[in-house]
Amino acid sequence: MNVPLRIALGFSVLVLWTASAPAQVCCPPSACVTCIDGPAYQIVYQTVCDQREVTACRIEYETVCEERQVTCYRPVWETQLRERRYTVARPVYETSTREERYTVCRPVYETQIRDCSYNRVRYVQETASREERYTVCKPVWETQQRQECYTVCKPVYETAYRTECHTVMRPVTSYRTEYVDQGCYTEQTVFKPGWPRTRLTWHSGSCTVDPCTGATAYQRPGLYWVQSPRGRYEVRRTWQPNLVARQVPQTTYVSQVVSRQVPVQVCRYRQEQVCRTVPYRVCRMVTEEHVRQVPYTVHRPVVERVERKVPYQVCRMVTEERVRQVPVTTCRMVYEQRVEKIPYRVCRMQAVQQTIRVPRCIEKRIPVTYTYYTPRTVYCRVPLDPCGVPLQVPSAPTTATKPQQPTPAAPEQKPALPPESAAPQSQQSKQPAPLREVYPSPTNQGT
Repeated sequence: MNVPLRIALGFSVLVLWTASAPAQVCCPPSACVTCIDGPAYQIVYQTVCDQREVTACRIEYETVCEERQVTCYRPVWETQLRERRYTVARPVYETSTREERYTVCRPVYETQIRDCSYNRVRYVQETASREERYTVCKPVWETQQRQECYTVCKPVYETAYRTECHTVMRPVTSYRTEYVDQGCYTEQTVFKPGWPRTRLTWHSGSCTVDPCTGATAYQRPGLYWVQSPRGRYEVRRTWQPNLVARQVPQTTYVSQVVSRQVPVQVCRYRQEQVCRTVPYRVCRMVTEEHVRQVPYTVHRPVVERVERKVPYQVCRMVTEERVRQVPVTTCRMVYEQRVEKIPYRVCRMQAVQQTIRVPRCIEKRIPVTYTYYTPRTVYCRVPLDPCGVPLQVPSAPTTATKPQQPTPAAPEQKPALPPESAAPQSQQSKQPAPLREVYPSPTNQGT
């Protein structure tokens, strides 16, 4: 705080205290106030904020792209040939010739003279034979032998012991609860059934209980004969039971399993390999050429001539034996080794230089000026009236300007007390106490 401002503040406090000071003391001074050979004072603390400007660095990040040379690999496909060897069966056709004899009839034309007056033709049947050659396949059976191995099982008898369990009934005495009927007769309505009516009814599949054995069995769905009861109700005198329980001893037999070792003869089969020679027949076809006589019938015309003779042409068939060459084709399989070239693709990685942009973060420090307030505590002495009530508390000065640096605190000054003979006590009470500054601790300073 500036010195002129402090002097003005002290003068205003002094004027206010002088105007409101009482003429006489109405009550004794309080014991908690300070008294220095005159009026009482009270220390009042107030907080004053000083404005300061500080320059700091603010961190900002900026992304920058850098170019780098990078080697990457890309696949390059190439086509190559690979040899594959395989065996093929190639048919080889061989052509041979064989002689075939056959008989043909060749027409021979002759000119004859016949009588036109009358011509009668009579056919005479004649039987002749001709020679015919043919080829037959004759089966030839040959006996060969082959080695045949088979497995036989020979029985081997061994004596072993097995555990045989049998059940033994042992008596056990237990007590059962027996109910004795001690009832009386009552009148009740009883249904008297008549002749049952039997019907064929469809039943779905379900689990039923056998009434004889009590075992549960599955009943298949189907049609079953079911009896439906019929009858009437009658009033009868019936016995009303009254069961009384009592304990009756009874002896029951409990089954107990007992095991024993029993010798048993076990037959085990052992496998043996046996080889034998088995004869078998092979059929082989042999071609033979046969000759046979084929009979045939010829009708020969016999002409009876009439008075009139007319020339005419007669066709006569003359048989001839001819020989021709017949080609015979035989197929034979020949195995050959062939080489085939198969194309296939091969992937090869090729290095390629590329330029890429790599982002990088750069840190920048930017100076920034900001203002903050630093609190500090000041105190002053306020005069009290005779009743111990403060006359007026001066307001804390506020900084009207914004200095570049905080105002340093003024050193503490004590008021000089004049001697008793120099100034009266009433005049000393009119002087205000000076303001004192208390420097704030480091924890109270703002950042």
